[in-house]
Amino acid sequence: MSDAAQKDAYTMILEAIDGGVYCPGSRLVESELADRFGVSRTPIREALQRLETQSLLTRDGRSLIVASLDHAQMAELYAVRQELEGLAARLAAQHAATEEVAVLHDMVEQDRALISDPEALARANRRFHHQIHLASHNRYLVQQLDLVYRSMTLMARTSLAAEGRGEAAMAEHAAIVDAIGARDGDRAAAALKSHLSTAFRVRLREEAQRA
Repeated sequence: MSDAAQKDAYTMILEAIDGGVYCPGSRLVESELADRFGVSRTPIREALQRLETQSLLTRDGRSLIVASLDHAQMAELYAVRQELEGLAARLAAQHAATEEVAVLHDMVEQDRALISDPEALARANRRFHHQIHLASHNRYLVQQLDLVYRSMTLMARTSLAAEGRGEAAMAEHAAIVDAIGARDGDRAAAALKSHLSTAFRVRLREEAQRA
């Protein structure tokens, strides 16, 4: 089976997990996935093996299920995100082209229209953060952040769904972009770390309420 077919199956399953089609604890069956995505079972099997190796899937007896993050894992993930994304914002302030900063400004303004749609806003949020990663102009940092964001797919609910969080997040995004545009690396890093710290607090509060 070609690498392209394997990649397509892997990407489709990953996007289905990220989109909430398969939530933490969902059982993944080769034959059902092959039917859903219209591919043979071989690339599905290879994709599932890859996802298991990356700890996005776990074993429940003989079955593969979507993994979930416990409290400690979530805290560790946010700690890494804060440091890596803070560095990305700092480097973006130093290296981003004027056009890249303009695109970030545009994204903030356009994303305000999505505040009433948490799922669409969550997708836009990922695009915004990825744009900052790219603006760092550091390929190794981008690679590491891609790995971190892959693990983020295991969070079943976006913190942007919390009441008032969308509006606040857009204001935080604007502050990050303003600092990058001002070429103030310290302020950009601090603004992005603060943004993620607030998001983590919101997520923890929601988890506590559901417990």
